[in-house]
Amino acid sequence: MINMEEKDFGKAFLYSCYVDKAFGHEQFIPEHAVLFQLSGETHFDHEKGKLVTKEGQILVARRNQLAKAFKHPSKNSAYQSISIMLHADRLKKYALDHQLSSDRKQQSDTNILLEGDVFIKSYFESLAPYAEASDRVSPQMETIKIYELITLLLERYPFLKDLLFDFSEPFKIDLEEFMLKNYKYNVPLENFAKLSGRSLASFKRDFEKIFRTSPRKWLQEKRLSEAYYLIENKRKRPVDIYLDLGFENLSHFYASFKEKFGITPATINSIA
Repeated sequence: MINMEEKDFGKAFLYSCYVDKAFGHEQFIPEHAVLFQLSGETHFDHEKGKLVTKEGQILVARRNQLAKAFKHPSKNSAYQSISIMLHADRLKKYALDHQLSSDRKQQSDTNILLEGDVFIKSYFESLAPYAEASDRVSPQMETIKIYELITLLLERYPFLKDLLFDFSEPFKIDLEEFMLKNYKYNVPLENFAKLSGRSLASFKRDFEKIFRTSPRKWLQEKRLSEAYYLIENKRKRPVDIYLDLGFENLSHFYASFKEKFGITPATINSIA
C-alpha cells in the first residue's frame, strides 16, 4: 500500500509526498519545470539518460519533452518535493519586463541538476502556507512567487537565461527514429506529434507511410513484443516492467498480452 499526497496549490505549484515505496508515472512536460527535493530522491529518466535529485537539490527540466519521474522515499523519511511549472506566458512577460532574451538556442537534451543555496531553500520553505491554504492563492499571488523564483535562479545561475527564455518550438525530425526511442512513453498521440514537429494529422499520415499501420496499433504491438522479449530472455517479472513499457495498470497489460499471444505473461517461462 502506498500512502501518498499530491496537492496542486495554484496553477503552477505541485506538492508531492509519498511513503512506503517508490512510485513512478509517465510524463509529458509541456512547460519548463523546477523541482526542489525536500526529502527522498527523484529519479528522472529522459531521452539522454538519468538524473537523480537528492535532498536540497534542484532539477530544472526543459519544456516539450518526454520523461519518467520515479519518486523514492528515503529509509528514514517520506518522499517530499515541490514542483513549479514556469508557463511560457509568464516567462515571456518576465522577459519583456526585464528586457531579457535567449542568446542561443538550447540543445534538445537540456535538463539541469543544481545545488540549492540558502535563498532558494528559504523560498521553497515559504511556499508551505500556499499548500495549506491553496483555495486562497490568487493569480496575482502566484505570479509574484513565480517571479521571485525566476529572479533567484537567474541571480544564482545566470546561464539559465538561455534555457528559460528560449521559446522556439520543436522542428520536424525523423519520425521513425523518434518513435523507436520513445514508444515506451504512455502519452497521447498529440504529444508525440508535437515533439516530432508535426500537427496530429501530418503525424498520423507520416506514421502510416513509414510503419504501414496506425500509431495506436503499432504502439500496442511494439510494447507487447518488448514485454515478451524481456520476460522470456531477461527473466523480468510482469509487475516490474508494465509501467516502463507504457501500460497504465497490470490488469490491462495482462489482458492485452493474452489477447496477442494467447497466454499470460506469467506462463511464458513455465512452458516446456
